[in-house]
Amino acid sequence: MKKHNTFKVVLITLLVMMLLTWILPAAYYSGTYVDQGRVQMGLFDLFSYPMTSISYFGYIAAFVLVVGGFYGVLNKIGAYRTMLDKLVAKFKGKEVVVLSIIMVLIALLTSICGLQLGLIIFFPMIVSLILLMGYDKIVAALAIVGSTMIGMLGTTFGYNNTGIIPSILGNNFTDDMLTKCILLFLGMVLLIFNTIWYIRKSMKNDKKANVKKVTVKEEKKTTKSTKAKTTNKKSSKNTKAAVKEENVIVVSEEEDSDYVPIAVSANKHVVWPLALILFLIFVILVLAFISWSGAFGLTAMNDATTAVTGFEVFGFALFGKLLGTVNAFGSWSVMDLITVLMVFMFVLALIYKVKFDEVIDGFAKGVKRALAPAVIFVLLYTILVITTYHPFQLVIYKAILGITDGFNVFTTFIVGILSAFFNVDPAYAFQSSLPYLASIVTNADNYPIVAVIYQAAYGLTMLVAPTSLILMGTLSYLKVSYGKWFKAIWKLLLELLVVLLIVFTVLILI
Repeated sequence: MKKHNTFKVVLITLLVMMLLTWILPAAYYSGTYVDQGRVQMGLFDLFSYPMTSISYFGYIAAFVLVVGGFYGVLNKIGAYRTMLDKLVAKFKGKEVVVLSIIMVLIALLTSICGLQLGLIIFFPMIVSLILLMGYDKIVAALAIVGSTMIGMLGTTFGYNNTGIIPSILGNNFTDDMLTKCILLFLGMVLLIFNTIWYIRKSMKNDKKANVKKVTVKEEKKTTKSTKAKTTNKKSSKNTKAAVKEENVIVVSEEEDSDYVPIAVSANKHVVWPLALILFLIFVILVLAFISWSGAFGLTAMNDATTAVTGFEVFGFALFGKLLGTVNAFGSWSVMDLITVLMVFMFVLALIYKVKFDEVIDGFAKGVKRALAPAVIFVLLYTILVITTYHPFQLVIYKAILGITDGFNVFTTFIVGILSAFFNVDPAYAFQSSLPYLASIVTNADNYPIVAVIYQAAYGLTMLVAPTSLILMGTLSYLKVSYGKWFKAIWKLLLELLVVLLIVFTVLILI
C-alpha cells in the first residue's frame, strides 16, 4: 500500500467526511440560517457519489488524461528529448536561477490569469526539466505545488480564482490590490528561500550517504585484501589498487522514463517546430484564461469571437461552422483546452512523421501514466459532492464566528482555512461560508480585508490539505508520499502563517 500512499490519504479523508455527516447536523444559509438536522451519508452514497462527481467534474479528469496522452506522443518524438537536453545544457551552472524563474512564472500566471488548472499542460515538461537539472521529485513538487498556491494566495487579476468573492460581498475586485501584491511577493521570497534551503540540505545528506557507502565498501575490500594477502602474497599489488579505486565517489544518474523521455540517438532532430507549437499553446492558454471582461472590463475578445464565427463567405458562416461552439478568450475552461491539445498533437505527429500506430501507442501509454492523478481528481471532487449534499460545515463556521462579536481577523482566517479544506474548488469554498459571514459582519468597510483573508487562507491551506487538487494530483504523479511532502513543507507553512497574520493585523490597525 506504500506506493498508493496518496490514494490512501484521499480515501481516509473521504471516509472522515462521511463520518462527519453522522456526527454534525446539516445547515445552510439562504437569507437566514436554516438547521436541517442530521443528513447522514449512507453506504450506497459512498459508491454513487463518485458517479455524480464524474457527471459534474469529469471533464477535468478527462483533461488530465489528455495531457498525459499528449506527453505520451511527445515521448515518441526525438526532438522533445533533444529540446530538453539543449535547455538543460544552457541552464548549466545557473540551475537555481532557472528554478527560481520557473516558480515566479507559475505564481504570476496563477495570480494574474487564474491558471492553477490550465498550467497542468506544462507540468510534466517542468518536472522533466527539473529532474534533468539534477534535482529530486520534492523540488519538482515544491516548484509546481508551491508556486501555484502562492499564486492563489496572492491572486491579483485571476478572476477565475476569486471572482466570486466580490459578487458575494459586493466590494470591488481590485480592492486592496497593493496588499495582494505584497502577499504574492513575500510568498515567493519564502518559497524560493525554502526550496534552496531544501536543495542544500539534500546535497549535504547525499554527500554524507555517499561517504558512508564508500567507507563500508573500503572496509569490506580491506577485509578481503587481508585474507587474500594471507593466502597469496603475490596479489598484494592488485589489492592495494582495488582499495585505492574505492576512494573515488561515483554518482550514477538514473532517469525515470515515467518523467523523462528516453535519450535519443546522436541523429540531429529539428527542434524549432516543436518549440513553436509549445509556445503557441502557451500563448493560447494565457489569452484564453485572462478574464478580460471580469477583471479588466474589456469586451474586445467577445467582439472578436463574434466577428470570426459570424464571418460569411457567400452567405455561409465558414469559421462558425468549422469551429462549432467556441467560447471567447477569457471564458475558457480546461474542457476547451482538450481540443487545442488534440489538434496540436496530430500536427506534431505529421511534422515529425510519427506513424499512426505509434501515436495511438504513445497516447495510450501517456493516459495510463496520468490515470492515477485523474482518479485522485474524481475522488477529491467526490468529497466536494459530500460536503455539498450534506452541508455540515456551516455548523462549524457558525460556532467559530460566534466566539467574537462582529468582524475578527483570527476567526475569519480560521473559517477561511476550514472552508478551503472542506471544499476542493475555491468558488465552493468561498460560497460555503462568506454569505453567512456577511450576515454577521455588516460593516462593508471590512469586506476588502475579508476578501484578502479568504484568498490567502485558501492558498495556504491547499499547500498541505489532502483535499488539494494540485497537491494530491502532483504527489500521485510523482509517486511522492504525503508524509514526505509534509516533512518538506511544514517550515514554509509556518513562515507563511506568521507573515499572513502580521499582514492582517497591520491591515486592521491602519
